[in-house]
Amino acid sequence: MKNLTYEHGSYHSFNISDPKPRTIHKASVKDRLLHHAIYRQLYPFFDKKFIADSYSCRIGKGTHKAIARFQRFFFKVSKNNTRTSWVLKCDIRKFFASIDQDILIEILKKHRLEPEVIELLETIIKSFNSGMPNKGLPLGNLTSQLLVNVYMNEFDQFVKHQLKQKYYIRYADDFVFLSDNKAELEHLIPKIKEFLETKLKLNLHPDKVYIKTFASGVDFLGWVNFPKHRVLRTATRRRVIKRIKGNPKPETITSYLGVLKHGNTEKLRSMVIC
Repeated sequence: MKNLTYEHGSYHSFNISDPKPRTIHKASVKDRLLHHAIYRQLYPFFDKKFIADSYSCRIGKGTHKAIARFQRFFFKVSKNNTRTSWVLKCDIRKFFASIDQDILIEILKKHRLEPEVIELLETIIKSFNSGMPNKGLPLGNLTSQLLVNVYMNEFDQFVKHQLKQKYYIRYADDFVFLSDNKAELEHLIPKIKEFLETKLKLNLHPDKVYIKTFASGVDFLGWVNFPKHRVLRTATRRRVIKRIKGNPKPETITSYLGVLKHGNTEKLRSMVIC
């Protein structure tokens, strides 16, 4: 590091299902130590630049707070559930694998980091190959969690300053807009699509972009959200039951009970306890 001769090592890859199939790329212990050191130094610098309603991999944020914010936005938009609230739900196709490394490096340079820091980050970014030239970040790197937020902050700023959207929440590549005007949300879609494709080389998932009323139930971050309650999506519910049957240890049950307390899951909780 002192001599500026550091070279990143190779990755060990393995597959998981959580719940959908993912490939994790694990760096060596030496490289992971460096990732943690970089994260500790750069997280405070970048975190203060992010919008308040970006919830992924940030201290004091997370899925539960994102869902709670989603519920509060509903009551504001719907005037305490007295008018229809519409939700535009979007998802980015193959998010981590589609990150353009060269664009990411240019974004990092805009933040006026020291040249040595940029060079080090570029070494880490370019250490990974998703199968496409200069594309992708490894799911196993701690630095990837920070870097995707830096990347998507470009979109967040566009949403706030160009699209002027007040009721917007993003968790990684999963994001929602709320409005009492369905046509307004419909007009957002081509603008969102154009920005992501031209500025960040990302594509919306064609099967995961839709507009529906909040009252009809919106699937967001593992829960189907309604005006006065939320329930686990069916696939998640089945997975919980399957895993508990396969591993009925007290710590497993306690872990799932901690998740289930955030929604209307009395029947499922009674099944878990039994």
